[in-house]
Amino acid sequence: MAIKLVVFDIAGTTVKDDHEVSKAFQAAMKKSGYEVEIAKIDPLMGYEKTLAIRKMLHEHEPDTALITDDLVNTIHKEFVQQMINFYQFEPGIEPLPHVEETLTALRAAGVQVGINTGFSRDIADTIVTRLQWREKGLIDHVVGSDEVELGRPHPYMIQKMMNEGGITDPLEVAKVGDTEVDVREGQNAGCRYVIGVTTGIFSRAELETYNPTHIIDDIAQVIDIINQ
Repeated sequence: MAIKLVVFDIAGTTVKDDHEVSKAFQAAMKKSGYEVEIAKIDPLMGYEKTLAIRKMLHEHEPDTALITDDLVNTIHKEFVQQMINFYQFEPGIEPLPHVEETLTALRAAGVQVGINTGFSRDIADTIVTRLQWREKGLIDHVVGSDEVELGRPHPYMIQKMMNEGGITDPLEVAKVGDTEVDVREGQNAGCRYVIGVTTGIFSRAELETYNPTHIIDDIAQVIDIINQ
């Protein structure tokens, strides 16, 4: 059975990320009075960001009555603004090695390419616009975590792309990402291939814990996997 759709994460999978997302998360938390170590934030990358904020607050705010929707939304708004500014204006925003060549090869072979993320759609669009991936004809779908009922590890972002692409069988889908929740998202969606990539936050040993079908060090290996 041929793969008809490959879904890629953004930061750490297709786009270079030197802990910049974690640093923005850290700064947004600090602005509301919470000091959080980067080492505590990194494992939450890939999660829908308001969920990640709630997880951090429950670790750093002993009075749970203070963990309100207003507080979460305030922190998230600050995070979004920092991320949009970063991806719009900072130098060095670039795809990871072999990413654009891989996306080109997939689409040339008739495979749909989707990008999904724990970011909200406005951040995702900022990145895609900066890299000109629509103009280059590299992607078919973009889905942010705020466009579905629940973000990762739930399968809804992948299912949204399947619906948009006319795909009904998850065994015709592959998921590629660099975090625990990327792997779990692909597993929960029933994807034929769930591919962990070591270019982001999680090491090979850490990814192995979550039992992806494959772990790769170079995104170009996706082509070989789906052609096997």
